[in-house]
Amino acid sequence: MNLQALKSDLRRRALVARQSAHEAAPDAGERLVEHFPFELVTPGSVVSAYWPLPGEMDPRPLMAALEARGACLALPVVTGAGHPLEFREWRSGDPLQRRAFGLMEPRENAPQLVPDILLVPLLAIDPDGNRLGFGKGYYDRTLAGLRACGAPVAVGLAYEAQWVAAVPVDEFDQPLDWVVTEGRRVRSSATPNPPSDNSWSSRPDAP
Repeated sequence: MNLQALKSDLRRRALVARQSAHEAAPDAGERLVEHFPFELVTPGSVVSAYWPLPGEMDPRPLMAALEARGACLALPVVTGAGHPLEFREWRSGDPLQRRAFGLMEPRENAPQLVPDILLVPLLAIDPDGNRLGFGKGYYDRTLAGLRACGAPVAVGLAYEAQWVAAVPVDEFDQPLDWVVTEGRRVRSSATPNPPSDNSWSSRPDAP
């Protein structure tokens, strides 16, 4: 089976697992707040989030907590196939517009921002920090471009049920720095100077 077929097969299974987790834990979004590494955030930090699609981990309670700590929130905007995402400022109460793929995006005249921290949705995540998405490559292109210019922190938001043994990857796939679930936070062993008690490589309870 080739790489794309492996990804497609895992994607189908991951969608089922995520939906089951979503139905079983309606308060999972609130529980993210208990585990998020707020030490990454300083007043004025730009944090890109996302408006959840059906079944996705809900970041909105976390967004409220980040905004209360002085973070500047942004939401992703799809500008076209094959292009990286753009990010526009969003504040609680600002109107949103429904766009491609059912995504909710800020108004077109909202200021464009460059994120310091990205909250990233996913279908599956493995012990090496490899993420499986829907296969359009938007976050991979975006992270590659941002990482070429600096060091943004990519934080995957997931249910515990979304861990898998291995995600098939190629040279274009971008790993995550952290994953936060309803039960814990885990820092990637690929992140510079990870603390030994939180790294994927050393946690005894890592999948």
